[in-house]
Amino acid sequence: MRALFLIFIIVPIVEMLLLFEVSDHIGGLSTVGLVVLTAAIGIQVLKQQGLSTFSRANKRLESGELPGQEIIEGLFLAVGGAFLLTPGFITDSVGFLFLIGPTRRMLVNWLLRSGKISVFTGATSRTFTASGFSHRENNSDGVYEGEFKAEKPVNSRLNEPDDH
Repeated sequence: MRALFLIFIIVPIVEMLLLFEVSDHIGGLSTVGLVVLTAAIGIQVLKQQGLSTFSRANKRLESGELPGQEIIEGLFLAVGGAFLLTPGFITDSVGFLFLIGPTRRMLVNWLLRSGKISVFTGATSRTFTASGFSHRENNSDGVYEGEFKAEKPVNSRLNEPDDH
């Protein structure tokens, strides 16, 4: 929590210092124009990459697979889009890393391999718990474990107060 607080304090200060430095070299209006240009380009890249990721997720769903990787990539796209809309060159750089397909997939694959994040793949499942991750083989014989309790439907007229 302390690290997150420091990030919210330090990053904006560094962003402002960098913006001031760039505006000293190329001028204030040019700096603002550059920030607006990166946001506009970022929105276009976000739109294109989002549609591509959505299309891949749809294909996986149609083939009976869960689009776990695509869901995580979608989260990266959302965070990258937010970074690009935040004024500054550092957040723009991180945002573009999250939006560019090969770097985004590389980051997602690294997170999956490290065990920091997990997805259901179909052959195996790893579930996230509060204490960490667990791993188990998927049962492919069509038998699902679970519990249910059959309850009789409640007659709603019995629960209404009498008006008489």
